[in-house]
Amino acid sequence: MMRLFAALVLTTIAVAQTSEAGRKQFESHCAACHGGDGNGGELGPGIVERAANRSDPELVALILGGIPAAGMPAFKVTDEEMPGLIAYVRSLRPRGDLPVHVAVRTTDGRTVEGDAINSSFADLQVRGADQRVHLLRPDGERFREVTSQTDWPGYHGSPSGNRYTTIDQVKPANVAKLAPKWFFNLPNTSPSETTPVVVEGIMYVSSGNECYALDAGTGRQVWHYFRPRTKSLNGNAGGGFNRGVALTGNRVFMVTDSAHIISLNKFTGAVLWETVMADWKQNYNATSAPLIVGDLVVSGIAGGDEGVRGFVAAFDQATGKESWRFWTVPKKGEPLAETWGEKGIEHPSAAAWFTGSYDAQLGIVYWQGGNPGPDYNGDDRPGDNLYSDSTLALDAKTGKLKWYFQYTPHDVWDWDAAQPEVLIDADWQGQPRKLLLHANRNGFFYVLDRTNGKMLLAQPFVKKLTWAKEIGPDGRPVLIPNHTPTKEGNTTCPAVEGATNWFSPSYSPMTGLYYVQTLEKCNIYVKSDANWEAGKAFFGGTVRGVPGDNPQKVLRAIDIHTGKIRWELRQKGRAESWGGTLATSTGLVFLCEDSGAFMAVDATNGKMLWNFQLNANWKASPMTYVFDNKQYFAVAAGSDIVAFAMAEK
Repeated sequence: MMRLFAALVLTTIAVAQTSEAGRKQFESHCAACHGGDGNGGELGPGIVERAANRSDPELVALILGGIPAAGMPAFKVTDEEMPGLIAYVRSLRPRGDLPVHVAVRTTDGRTVEGDAINSSFADLQVRGADQRVHLLRPDGERFREVTSQTDWPGYHGSPSGNRYTTIDQVKPANVAKLAPKWFFNLPNTSPSETTPVVVEGIMYVSSGNECYALDAGTGRQVWHYFRPRTKSLNGNAGGGFNRGVALTGNRVFMVTDSAHIISLNKFTGAVLWETVMADWKQNYNATSAPLIVGDLVVSGIAGGDEGVRGFVAAFDQATGKESWRFWTVPKKGEPLAETWGEKGIEHPSAAAWFTGSYDAQLGIVYWQGGNPGPDYNGDDRPGDNLYSDSTLALDAKTGKLKWYFQYTPHDVWDWDAAQPEVLIDADWQGQPRKLLLHANRNGFFYVLDRTNGKMLLAQPFVKKLTWAKEIGPDGRPVLIPNHTPTKEGNTTCPAVEGATNWFSPSYSPMTGLYYVQTLEKCNIYVKSDANWEAGKAFFGGTVRGVPGDNPQKVLRAIDIHTGKIRWELRQKGRAESWGGTLATSTGLVFLCEDSGAFMAVDATNGKMLWNFQLNANWKASPMTYVFDNKQYFAVAAGSDIVAFAMAEK
């Protein structure tokens, strides 16, 4: 192999000497599936653009190893033949590499001129000289320009973290007329965890190190950003997960698997800047959508099961320069370091990996602290382990801590606080109050005053809850003995997935109810020794199922004033789905149901009103927008993006 890669370094010489041999190799091994010009054939897709996004060693590995799961066999290509084949593949160009220039008349008398990105009998996308993308629909001899009337500009739709919409086209009386309008497949990806973002008629969806811009009315691709995934990366990002992007102005922001944050041109996908947040070789990675905060973009960091030191950081939107950083764990000698002990603070985790919420009026960013490490062994980290498992209220301009609330002190069950923080304004005991709603992985539903962090309510929202009797007036759990992990194993509820997790809840001010997907499940928690190493996990134990326990997913509607369950929908399935909810002002709750169906229920009583079976392996939450004056609902279902709208009459 060393001789092979040395030869690849001399690609320029190899092209001149072996172009004919490379062509013959390509025609022998590749052309039958991918076409003689590499742009696709009867049996396989185009490979020209894909090859351009891979290094020479990656192409070598692909050719020699194949992709058996996708039907691509391995090929026996010798070290002498490989440089010529790679060089020939590099010489191929996409069909239609030169854009087609068009000038079309619109129904309102304008002329739209530019490069045609995409066209069909039903649509046309044109990029003008100013790079702006025009979405067009044929209308007789002319074209009608279309766009979105109501956008979904960030991961939660609103910076408040609440997936609640006032779009009122779809109601209980007509929801049965919803039908799928288009599908878009994210090829070669894990089940998608992204939430689509829609701004000015263009939808943006992501997977690991990839972003697609789509026509939100048809799902047709406008552009695609791609970079190779980082090799030997540990953590969730190593599985290709990415939950979405943030957008403001002409910039799209996303994180890479290797803990970089990047800015892309929203019309072309070109990289505008890139900033390194942390060193991935020290177990850092990144998976979640950034958050727009004024003229900053804020992101957390992943690596909570790999012993990183967590932080939240803010970056200037125009330049990518870091503006502030808040560490979720103090250094040795700093205040609160004593909550970790001498050894535990060396690799503490508490990674703030999920997307936070923002109150512009108060000027506060609310971010979630992750679990301490090692996950199941707290022997070397005596104390509360601050600020793990906490809601952090940070000054939006400086990143300084205003207050915190810790849900699970000294967590040994991996119950991070990375659940959406829902910010609402509502009456509380007869007085208007600014509230923060939080259903925690530990099984308790909390209501906090978000101006000062005072706990107003804490009530259990699952039945399988054995580790704590209640939450005391001081906000600390009243523990039940003998529920911490042991080397022999201890049965505890909830399970490690939590009573809920990062998938999205929603709150309706019309009903006063908070809608959350819950999990009734227990685990046997086992403790073991743990030594931190770069590139390896840092669990300090494991979990296994409880014989005879029958897990179930349950959608629950919680009265935020009492914590009582107003109604519940027990779902069909294997309790392995990770889909969230969306509430509407018209009295509906949309959910990703455990059997794989996309479903709408009555927000007042949970009665099913509409159901479309996608057989989806849910890893995402739904959203909604209005395009060309029609309301759409979109959700990532497996590796597909699916958009629904009212069926045509």
